[in-house]
Amino acid sequence: MPRKKNKRKKLHVKKGDEVKVIAGNDKGREGRILAVFPDKERVLVEGINMRVHHDQPTQENPEGGRIEREVSIHISNVMVIDPSTGEPTRIGRKRIEEDSGGRWVRYAKKSGEILDN
Repeated sequence: MPRKKNKRKKLHVKKGDEVKVIAGNDKGREGRILAVFPDKERVLVEGINMRVHHDQPTQENPEGGRIEREVSIHISNVMVIDPSTGEPTRIGRKRIEEDSGGRWVRYAKKSGEILDN
């Protein structure tokens, strides 16, 4: 179902998060998120879902050839790794009161540890 242009879905992952793949060919493997594509609800994970890409020769790469690179996977197939336990966990959001009125942070549901700095 198409979304309104000004209404973005809140995602449970961010660039730089350590995640574990919970479905697909790379199930059980872990990696760091390199990029998040919120419109497509997909993420690019380091070393996960590798595919062979055929590059044409260019001035930078005169040989061309076959290069393995990551391909995005659906965001529902990854879970954030809890920093304290090292296990996959669901993510919650809560408001932290500060001097300037507070801010929203993500936290691990298993341990309660805050993920955002």
